[in-house]
Amino acid sequence: MPTEADRTGPASGALLLCRAAPAAVAPVAHLLREPMRLTRAGEEWSVLVPEGRPWRDGAEPVDRVVTGWTTALAVGAPWPVLALWWDPDHAGFIFASGFRRPVGFVWLASGVPVGEDEAMRAFAARLGLDPVLDVQALDRLTTPDSAADARARLRGLLAVLAGVGVALPAELAPGEPADRLLEAAAGRPDSLPVEWPGWREALAERDTVDHSRLGPWMPWTGGPRARALALAQVAAGLPLLVQGLRRRGGGWVMAGALLLAHGALGLTYALTHPRD
Repeated sequence: MPTEADRTGPASGALLLCRAAPAAVAPVAHLLREPMRLTRAGEEWSVLVPEGRPWRDGAEPVDRVVTGWTTALAVGAPWPVLALWWDPDHAGFIFASGFRRPVGFVWLASGVPVGEDEAMRAFAARLGLDPVLDVQALDRLTTPDSAADARARLRGLLAVLAGVGVALPAELAPGEPADRLLEAAAGRPDSLPVEWPGWREALAERDTVDHSRLGPWMPWTGGPRARALALAQVAAGLPLLVQGLRRRGGGWVMAGALLLAHGALGLTYALTHPRD
């Protein structure tokens, strides 16, 4: 039986696919406070390549960390997030959209499925995949196949997602070490670094964000959608934080803390900068 230590370390990694352009993803990704590279992964998709310090330092298993990140990103923005993750013994994905509970699936390194078929179908419905052809292709990923290991399962998933515009760069192959993926992402001409600049610098970027689709939702607008999002983030963040503390789940604690912090920022800004 794999131990938690087996699920951390340099052999583990993740990719976070966001259904939005890099200009809309970058301001929200800053809130994760994790060094990453950001590049395009299709006409309407971007991919975040994390450095992965939480699991490389052995602090948290990769699946718990990316669950927290995916939840926080999806709640903090009006677009869905899909995280692909892997470690020496497993691989899988986590999908989150809005305030819905994330869904995902897991395979053993050998490719043996250990997830639930219902989760895969819920994923297809939420992402708007074809209810016949795409669901049939996903169903094949949930059945035993001695010729398909965990990496092949993730490649099969990406092949299905090509139908909704996902085009992950070839050099960003799931299963590769995090440092190799970071180097590959940094070498792309449209690559951007994502690092937490501090609140003052983050607010300085607001003019760029205000003209994007994300603009009306950001805390510094003081508008009704920004206030509603801030309240929803606080309401969602508190139970996530409590659940994480009870279960000692670092990913849920991280998601809850990030949502509370961002929601509190939005409410504070609305109170201190009332609109005329």
